[in-house]
Amino acid sequence: MSTTTEGTSGSAKQVFTIEGATVRLAGDSGDGMQLAGTQFTNTSALAGNDIATFPDYPAEIRAPRGTLAGVSGFQLHFSSDDIFTPGDKLNALVAMNPAALKTNLADLEPNGILIVNVDAFDKKGLSLAHYDENPLETDELDGYNLIKVNMTTLTREAVKDLGLNTRVADRCRNFFAMGLLYWLYGRSTDVTLRFIDAKFGAKPDVAEANRRTLLAGRNYGETTEALPSSYHIDAAKLTPGTYRNMTGNQALAWGVMAAAECSGKELFLGSYPITPASDILHELSKFKNFGVRTFQAEDEIAAVTSAIGASFGGAMAITTSSGPGIALKGEAMGLAMILELPLLIINIQRGGPSTGLPTKTEQSDLLQAMFGRNGECPIPIISASSPADCFDTAIEAWRIAVRFMTPVIILSDGYIANGAEPWRIPDVSDLPKIEITHPTGDDADTFHPYSRDEHLARPWAIPGTPGLMHRIGGLEKQDITGDVCYDPDNHQHMTDLRAKKVANIANDIPLQDVNGPEKGDLLVLGWGGTFGACTTAVERCRAEGLSVAHAHLRYLNPFPANLAELMGRYNKVLIPELNMGQLRFLIRATFLVDAAGLNKVKGKPFAVSEIADEIKRLLA
Repeated sequence: MSTTTEGTSGSAKQVFTIEGATVRLAGDSGDGMQLAGTQFTNTSALAGNDIATFPDYPAEIRAPRGTLAGVSGFQLHFSSDDIFTPGDKLNALVAMNPAALKTNLADLEPNGILIVNVDAFDKKGLSLAHYDENPLETDELDGYNLIKVNMTTLTREAVKDLGLNTRVADRCRNFFAMGLLYWLYGRSTDVTLRFIDAKFGAKPDVAEANRRTLLAGRNYGETTEALPSSYHIDAAKLTPGTYRNMTGNQALAWGVMAAAECSGKELFLGSYPITPASDILHELSKFKNFGVRTFQAEDEIAAVTSAIGASFGGAMAITTSSGPGIALKGEAMGLAMILELPLLIINIQRGGPSTGLPTKTEQSDLLQAMFGRNGECPIPIISASSPADCFDTAIEAWRIAVRFMTPVIILSDGYIANGAEPWRIPDVSDLPKIEITHPTGDDADTFHPYSRDEHLARPWAIPGTPGLMHRIGGLEKQDITGDVCYDPDNHQHMTDLRAKKVANIANDIPLQDVNGPEKGDLLVLGWGGTFGACTTAVERCRAEGLSVAHAHLRYLNPFPANLAELMGRYNKVLIPELNMGQLRFLIRATFLVDAAGLNKVKGKPFAVSEIADEIKRLLA
């Protein structure tokens, strides 16, 4: 850490240059923490920092104000170096009320910066947060760099001559907190000032109020003696290119649009709104100009069956949901599988079972994706590992779906879906071409609806093509002809054939790679949103001299062809999962490898330290 006398903020105070910082804003669900966090993220991205975010929403739509259940938070890790997680321990925490303090304080590092809105710590606020005493007046916070700010009072003072009522004025507090953080970390206010003009331009008094409170927060940081110094983070050395900040759900939406373009198909989404998958529907509905058709169905069953109909008609069809909705889609997923039609089924996992923890992250739907249908019904499964990776995952899933004529399940989770990171916009010419051939009327004399190519895929015949009429439905088909068939030997044959087709995908996907030594004491095997924590923990342990490597699975059914051989090169295998051991169950059953598990279901992603500590324990 180096010291300068004046930083990019123009501050006359001491400015320290640091590698990065992890900051969280927390307050009531109506305090605008998500908006403030998003603006802080965009500003940091345009400053050239590498970033990773973790929004945290309350599960209740309208939890009572000031209660523990109603706390909303937004965490941002920004750095001049490559980062893979939104950070472990917080360097700075902004708590807008007592409930936000109580639910987030444990994540703040010792001596970390703790900024609190003193005005909210009244008798009612303390009672709602179940504080017997005001923690600002006891020794409870002595281990932190406590900054007491009368945010509500200062916000009202900044806008007092605008004629706003108290409720509207108080809603500007998030901009005051934002401005204070902008000063603390040398962020420019230009991006947010432009945002204010764009968002509130139709309400000049509100726009002016937000401008004033943003600048008031920044000026407070410069003038208060409680903050004697600020911090500067250099731009990161990213691969050259054009970047934009992208959430996982946005990247999935853009990925399926790119896949449709790469395969020359119109895109159809049949979806029923459900947290945390709804943003894919919201995003795709913006692109009617690209021929994207979105259908908000009356229920989950109508959503998936409409997508099956679109696929039968020759469109690129997708359906989106989370675990409870996937349970309702189960029978129709079996229908798509026995019809052998291409379909993308996107599951943004959340805490379960049932309604469970609808706004919290979990990886507990893997076994549901593998087995959650009646009969012998294998469906390929691939998973995204980060927000930016969702784009490539969507394209690869569609490539598999049309090459093998099968539905494909994409697994993401709430952590990936709502988190954001810089995404390098690809050159369109670099995107893979996805070749699709439909039989035509010229093929009528030789056409059979269940004949097979080298991938065991049946032909994708478009309804209305002369001479290609064929039966479709959920009853078992006779091989080749597609006629309804109850013959027991045919059912065995078709069951074996469909299973073999899915198994053969292992020969069409990349071999599993590994980050670290090709053999050694321990392999950390992960999947999905644990990627960042696993990567960082393994690199940290290797830097300490431990013999540990990391392999992260994209393909979960079938597994990569070399996975058994790869695991055999290490003395031990550790599988961290945000469930009770579902991948470990599959690995043990498939490969007879006695893998160790690191499991939790707390609605939060792994901290790097949790995985690093388990690595050290296993290698002790």
